Amino acid sequence: MAQQQQQQQRAKYLDPETLSHIGSLDVVARQVVEGLRIGLHRSPARGISSEFTAYRQYVPGDETCHIDWKAYARSDRYYIKLFDAETNFVSNLLIDASESMTYASGAISKLEYAKYLAASLAYLIVDQGDSVGVGVFDGELQNYIAPKSNMRILYDISNELEKVTPRPRTNIGAILHNFAHRMSRRGFVVLFSDLFDNTDEFIEGLNHLRFRGHNVILFHMLDPYELEFPLSGMWKFVGLEGEGEVITQPARVRNNYLKELEKFIARIKTACTRAQVDYVLVNTAEPVEHVLSSYLLQRTALSKTR
Repeated sequence: MAQQQQQQQRAKYLDPETLSHIGSLDVVARQVVEGLRIGLHRSPARGISSEFTAYRQYVPGDETCHIDWKAYARSDRYYIKLFDAETNFVSNLLIDASESMTYASGAISKLEYAKYLAASLAYLIVDQGDSVGVGVFDGELQNYIAPKSNMRILYDISNELEKVTPRPRTNIGAILHNFAHRMSRRGFVVLFSDLFDNTDEFIEGLNHLRFRGHNVILFHMLDPYELEFPLSGMWKFVGLEGEGEVITQPARVRNNYLKELEKFIARIKTACTRAQVDYVLVNTAEPVEHVLSSYLLQRTALSKTR
């Protein structure tokens, strides 16, 4: 019975491959948001607005008199109540366009999926009257669209993302340090990446953003084959970012691979928990609306405890 209900719940979502045939990213974003509104039975923009603008997470240097102690008692996290002048927020969506993000076991790569997520989130943010910008990076920042709050920016974002050219390497830590300094006003940084880079440097960049007072959301993009490794026979694995080639039987290394993957994800989650960063593990086989609605419902549930 529970499985049947789950299948019915998922049926209302559009799978990633269907989204790829809809058209330009701005059209996809509108389609995803409409699916969210149907699924959540109310405007998700209201949920984002009250969630993201009524509070922000505490960072060293904030006045302790502004801490919401009731929120702390319920969530074991420190939150600062915002004043009216602070409630319009600025967000930057950062998309990893390195070569590893082009991997796809099915019809949709991690990079294409990240574009759908980013465009949909941009639509939600602008729809509630806040500002959103987008940065595309690999080893350095490729392109950047400064935050704006008008609907025209959705077309600019769509056009920019549709012409992204992946590059061999990434440098996530340096990009996060860059944005920690670039954003003069406290805001939101949303990162879309598979995090196949130097983990220590990434964590340092993450902590830098939080130290500067920015709220951070991480969408950790992984393909279902990367999560499950369901391969048999003999395979040649080619590193997408210059790591070379390995020929092996996946069945012989599967257990070790999954253990290493589990440790990798656990380390990222731990770093996010310590820095009070929202972590979302994204399986690119899941519908985009499902990923976003699950995250928004989680945020909404947290807001009700405050």
